[in-house]
Amino acid sequence: LQMLEQQVVGGEQAKNKDLKEKHKRRKKYADERRLQLVTALQKSNEDSSDWVLLNVYDSIQEEVRAKSKLLEKMQKKLRAAETEIKDLQSEFELEKIDYLSTIRRLERDLMLFQQLLDQVQSLIRRDCNYSNLEKIKRESVWDEETGCWKIPEPVIQKTRLP
Repeated sequence: LQMLEQQVVGGEQAKNKDLKEKHKRRKKYADERRLQLVTALQKSNEDSSDWVLLNVYDSIQEEVRAKSKLLEKMQKKLRAAETEIKDLQSEFELEKIDYLSTIRRLERDLMLFQQLLDQVQSLIRRDCNYSNLEKIKRESVWDEETGCWKIPEPVIQKTRLP
């Protein structure tokens, strides 16, 4: 009798876990959807002019006036959004131009310094560790705290014959 009662109360699928999970998911989705609808209705109460289609009108002229007002309001919003987009695009374009000019200036400075190094390298004594620029580059370390390079100290290596 208890076994029959369990089958009748829960149905044939009373112990089916997949079916229970499916029911839970459906219930959760229905609750979420209900909350969305409640939120939308509350928003419609705040801004009732957006919900012109939900209103009942006494005459066609009244409906036309209401929809015309809504259309004008939406056109104003559209124009405001378009001007905002144009402002953002022009601001982005100015920043882009500024970044490109900075990059070009830094590239020119880098080329100048590279040419200076190439010219000065031949003037450095051969027994100085600065005569080999590639070695100096390998031994240099970037310091994050100070934000600058730590370059090895210049050393003159004199070789003495016995």
